[in-house]
Amino acid sequence: MDNDFKTYYEEQREMLREAFAQIGQKAELLLTVGQLLMENGADTSQIVRDMKRVAAYMGISADKFHLHIMYTTLMLNISDEHHSHTSFRKCVKHAVNMRIISAISRLTWRALQDHYTLDEFKGELNAIATSPRSYPHWLTILSAGTGCGAFCTLFGCDVNAAIYTTIAAFIGKVVQIQCAERFGINPYVSMTFAAFTATIVAYLTHLLPTATPWHPLIAASLFLVPGIPMINGFSDMLNTYIISGAARIMHTGIIIGAMTFGIVFAIGMADFDSFTNLAMRPESDYALFATAAAIGAASFSILFNVPRRLLYAAAIGGAICVCTRNFFVFELGFGSEVGTLAGATLVSVIAARAIHWLHTPSLVLVVPAVIPLVPGVLIYRLLFAIINIRRLSLDELLLAIQSGVDAGLIILAIAIGASMPNIFAKRSFERRSKEKQDKLLKEIYETDLKD
Repeated sequence: MDNDFKTYYEEQREMLREAFAQIGQKAELLLTVGQLLMENGADTSQIVRDMKRVAAYMGISADKFHLHIMYTTLMLNISDEHHSHTSFRKCVKHAVNMRIISAISRLTWRALQDHYTLDEFKGELNAIATSPRSYPHWLTILSAGTGCGAFCTLFGCDVNAAIYTTIAAFIGKVVQIQCAERFGINPYVSMTFAAFTATIVAYLTHLLPTATPWHPLIAASLFLVPGIPMINGFSDMLNTYIISGAARIMHTGIIIGAMTFGIVFAIGMADFDSFTNLAMRPESDYALFATAAAIGAASFSILFNVPRRLLYAAAIGGAICVCTRNFFVFELGFGSEVGTLAGATLVSVIAARAIHWLHTPSLVLVVPAVIPLVPGVLIYRLLFAIINIRRLSLDELLLAIQSGVDAGLIILAIAIGASMPNIFAKRSFERRSKEKQDKLLKEIYETDLKD
């Protein structure tokens, strides 16, 4: 059996050294890697990076590897002067599952380090694709509520309002899941129903004891915020993946539109004056804000299925983001846009170092951490102005436009700050990754099977 295994292993190693040996199987595995990453929230740079690493492990050099990525389609061509193989793969769904992104990234390095055979790599990849979520269903739903309740605290609500927000968001999340999974309703329409339900429940809570009755309306639907496609879209555009980036931004716009329709319809049925005078808490209570941000980031990490071992890192990142923003705004007197950019940039720079300690892509650490920076108050001021535009005075209209512009700039600051390391140090990251990859490949080619 030892001789049989040696023969099998040598055949496998020879196949991995020859680019076009079992090229059909190699192409299918490469496209499966890309599809899993695309369908679970990875940006295009990471998809290209991980697929190239897998191709190198399979003996396919960079000059033979040609990849074209669109949001719904992957096209792969492997060719040289004598051979050519082209394959396509559709990406039919777009969800968020950070555990899959992290697991695939680790698998690509492990395949090089441990000299996986092609069958071993395929088995590991299938295990990643079919494994269940890291958290039970009830905890995922509950995390939507606790995350929104924590964000409501960041907007200045009292304890009662935070509890009401948690309940409203919890009910909204249940409605979304029932619509999408049980009744098979279009996901965008499901988001509309969820936003409407959460907003109506949040409105009804103003009849209950609280000093901040309108704050739950602001935060109850934030579990629907498309943070990952938004950040990935700007990242793709900045990295010149224009087609994919434009599609992601359009996807983000549709989600925001679906949310807006549900929220506006609910606000139109409700009876209150305005969000014009509703502002974020002006004092800098760092302990409260840090705690709320950490809870919010950890809750959204559960929604995004971040691996359990990384929850504490996401929570710390959320606290760093919010406290940095508040320091710049409250202590140094900068605008919210500058403070948001500073917070998102700081946590993304820290994440760029932490990925080597935690062995996970930076996206897994950064996105949950920056979600607490979303400008909920400004967005709702704009929404209220939209549905009451006929009754607005000139001053109120200008304030609404200013709120919309400020909200857009803050969202842009979040996206740019989260992408900052890739903007300024992309070549350095790629060079170090290439050096590590080449070292591992050299070990594979120079190591002989020992008796």
